Amino acid sequence: MKPSIPKGTRDFSPVEVAKRNYIFSTIKKEFETYGFQPIETPSFENSSTLMGKYGEEGDRLIFKILNSGDYMRSLEKDFNYFHIYQKSAFFFFDKLINRAKNLRKVTPQPSKEEILFTLESDFDGYPSKKKSVPKSFIEIHNYYDVFIDHLKDKKSIFIPLVYSNVFLDNDKEKFQFKTFLYHEFKFNVINKITPKISEKALRYDLTVPFARYVVQHQNDITFPFKRYQMQPVWRADRPQKGRFREFYQCDADVVGSKSLWQEVEFVQLYDTVFTKLGLKKTIIKLNNRKILSGIAEVIDAKDKLIDFTVALDKLDKIGAEGVTNEMIAKGISEEAIEKVKPLFDFTGDNQEKLEQLRGMLSSSEEGLQGIDELQFVVGQIDKLGLQSSELEIDVTLARGLNYYTGAIFEVKANEVSIGSIGGGGRYDDLTGIFGLKNISGIGISFGLDRIYLVLEELDLFQRVDLPKPKVMFVNFGEKEALYSMQAMKELRSNDVKSELYPDTAKMKKQMNYANKRKIEFVVLVGDQEVTSNSYTLKNMSTGEQTNCNLRTLVRLLSKN
Repeated sequence: MKPSIPKGTRDFSPVEVAKRNYIFSTIKKEFETYGFQPIETPSFENSSTLMGKYGEEGDRLIFKILNSGDYMRSLEKDFNYFHIYQKSAFFFFDKLINRAKNLRKVTPQPSKEEILFTLESDFDGYPSKKKSVPKSFIEIHNYYDVFIDHLKDKKSIFIPLVYSNVFLDNDKEKFQFKTFLYHEFKFNVINKITPKISEKALRYDLTVPFARYVVQHQNDITFPFKRYQMQPVWRADRPQKGRFREFYQCDADVVGSKSLWQEVEFVQLYDTVFTKLGLKKTIIKLNNRKILSGIAEVIDAKDKLIDFTVALDKLDKIGAEGVTNEMIAKGISEEAIEKVKPLFDFTGDNQEKLEQLRGMLSSSEEGLQGIDELQFVVGQIDKLGLQSSELEIDVTLARGLNYYTGAIFEVKANEVSIGSIGGGGRYDDLTGIFGLKNISGIGISFGLDRIYLVLEELDLFQRVDLPKPKVMFVNFGEKEALYSMQAMKELRSNDVKSELYPDTAKMKKQMNYANKRKIEFVVLVGDQEVTSNSYTLKNMSTGEQTNCNLRTLVRLLSKN
């Protein structure tokens, strides 16, 4: 079998791991400098913990885990059901179609109420009237509730088709419609079976599991609680440059405080970390969900807030025309889109943008509150200053996640085109879904994998050295190896990294190994050294050799 790994995952060489650890350690140091404490949560959570927290698009990207053990045997009946259904489902569809035909004979233009009544008479009469349906259909009566609930959702499809001669008189169209309903219903049943075969899922991010953690451990936490977490997450996304199915997030969050000084500190934290990594000229983009809600309110699209923000967030990817088309497809009126078009090319510095927003949102209390919050953050950063980053208000920034309620962050590397390398925002009641109400939180995330690619492209990894021993002992045989191991025991107790070449290979091969690993020193131990209780230390850079006892060997290597 040809070895391979799943798409969207990667192996990491020792050099790559060393570089990644450099990023980890830099971020971790600043997290702790800013007062955050580490926690960890499981790689997978109960599906109910994750589903419904990320919006429709996010939910589709969650990796579900198949239950272990003998769960599949218990579902044998469920899967046999599909075979039974395939034979009998069309009977019921034909029954509905015939009822619709008969209704039209009596009432050529029936009202919607009459159509619904006709359909419901079929729904309500089954399966009590078992004589009117095939035995095979009765055998699946346990799925009746799914079937009926599903078809009730499709009433809106039946109604216009009852008025249409296409549905009643065209056999091809009638068959296509029945097939469509069959596949729709099968999908609905699969959704009902899914919880039986998969009750767990790989975590999509670190924020929702953190909210669950806070609620579950609330009696052990001192609020405000500042935590950091550096662990992998998984998304069933389409792999591409800078986007993987398994990747690390490095998160810092504060729960239990509504203070806007937290927003100010997170801007500073971003600036500090990227400055320490040598990644200058990063752009920290800032927006506020309340401003987006205010915009939706003034253009009379409040009920389309999620669709509006998801489309708007794609402006830099699909352009103004693409955003416009997506909004129209989601049911947002062209009149509303015209009102929002000035946002597509918002210009000016941060203060000028805030003033333009005040004029646009003067009738929205929520929108004005969001502007005031942005004003505070921008004002304090102007006074405190940033080391190498730039803070920029971006009114099209939405981040797509449903749980954000206030500030929204996103960080871009100005010199590399790779998408965001960080992001986050405020969430006022994420813990409420787990039973702990009125706990405000805010957090940011560093995208380690994209940061790695940016540092690599800009050649900013010069300071990263691959872990290696300081000294290698040449292996001349069993007696010499034991003598060397005794010395290495003493060296390691003095924090000197050391190793013994494991095989009694030729001298040239052992020295080549030391050169390739860039090991600074080599110790030669032969019969003469064992007899005289000494060691020959060779400096691999200068070629200089020193004969010494163990105490001197430890001192020389500890000093260097």
